[in-house]
Amino acid sequence: MVLFFEIQNFKIENNGLHCPSDQPLPGRNIPIPYLFVGDDAFGLCKQIMKPYPGLHEKGSKERTFNYRLSRARRVVENVFGIMASTFRVLRKPMLLQPEKVSLIVMTCVLLHNFLRKSRSSRSNYSPPGMFDSEEDGNITPGAWRQNQDNMSSLLPLRNIPRKLSMEARTIRNELAEYFMSNGRVSWQDIYC
Repeated sequence: MVLFFEIQNFKIENNGLHCPSDQPLPGRNIPIPYLFVGDDAFGLCKQIMKPYPGLHEKGSKERTFNYRLSRARRVVENVFGIMASTFRVLRKPMLLQPEKVSLIVMTCVLLHNFLRKSRSSRSNYSPPGMFDSEEDGNITPGAWRQNQDNMSSLLPLRNIPRKLSMEARTIRNELAEYFMSNGRVSWQDIYC
């Protein structure tokens, strides 16, 4: 599985996934790429955003950016958690060729999307309370988190030090500025 993620990371960094062209954020001028959210295990690059390192002052653009990025990562974590609780093949490392792993994961994603959109299966596949929820700053863990027996499919990725490109820094700073201006939301000041 680690090799699978390293191959996907290579494809992301070299535009091997054929993402749409760069676009400016609403009300902004600097075109930025469609992005993948990551944590500290990933290197910051043009297509992968990760948090600013360290602790930051309350209300700072870095702290706000990190908070907004963590909210986006929580959505991904919810989806993967629900998929892994249903599709048990995702619970353990897959000792297969990367191409086969990619096919299996994409099949699970397609099935997940089908089950979520189908009126007849949505209530069984992801009933209310399945996803994490947030109210007044309090996060209520989703029901999928209670069923994590033997969920060890994601082994820790190696944290490889990388030199940050100026382009990646510019993109992260543009996003941080956007979250403090045009993309500001009322509730971010409460948590940042």
